[in-house]
Amino acid sequence: MHAVILAGGQGVRLRPYTTALPKPLVPIGEEYAILDIILQQLRAHSFDRVTLAIGHLGSLIRAFVGDGSRWNIEVDYAEEEKPLSTIGPLLSFLDRLPEQFLVMNGDVLTDLDYIALLAHHVSSGAPLTVATYRRKVKIDFGTLETEHGRIVHFVEKPELSYGVSMGVYAMSRATLEPYPADVPFGLDDLVLDLLERDAGPAAFEFDGYWLDIGRPDDYDEANRCFGEVRSVLLPGVRDDTPLGAAS
Repeated sequence: MHAVILAGGQGVRLRPYTTALPKPLVPIGEEYAILDIILQQLRAHSFDRVTLAIGHLGSLIRAFVGDGSRWNIEVDYAEEEKPLSTIGPLLSFLDRLPEQFLVMNGDVLTDLDYIALLAHHVSSGAPLTVATYRRKVKIDFGTLETEHGRIVHFVEKPELSYGVSMGVYAMSRATLEPYPADVPFGLDDLVLDLLERDAGPAAFEFDGYWLDIGRPDDYDEANRCFGEVRSVLLPGVRDDTPLGAAS
């Protein structure tokens, strides 16, 4: 049970919080770092190995996580010398990975069942499985359609719903082996290439709690409601459990 956590980004959208801290270490609810929550969740789902792909302020992540023993997880590291996007970092350490494994961004708060995602991926036989979520977006303007200079349709400040990637994926090592290492390669590049080759990824649709805290508004929301969702995100952890304790 091996997971890869992508923790090398600069967190530009979350500045100034990420000026001194890498995004996975920004605090949630005053007592946890996001990465601490993720590691506790992975251990609770029986993952026993994690590779952390680090870059920006990676030394702070190494100092915080160490060898993973606080979470009863074996942790190793892969450090980017240059930005390699989402998938690029994995291509340099494929030999460390099993045939099927989990990949996730280091800034995701969710109660997604990681085991169910991985099982769905294996049973589907897909080259890649993307966890998806319906995100509602409020448009702050009246929207309209025109034909021949006339307005034919108008909606005042509609709420639109989109299927979005949650930043959590199940992958097969064989899917990534054909791609060259040490060049930037994103999830978008991978998905578009698979679609072009008629090897479309599978979707794992999720309807639970999910926040990508890469934006200041979502980060503020995560802190605002953490007390309400703490038992959902960390169901086996008492309120007095110390930081970094294994669940």
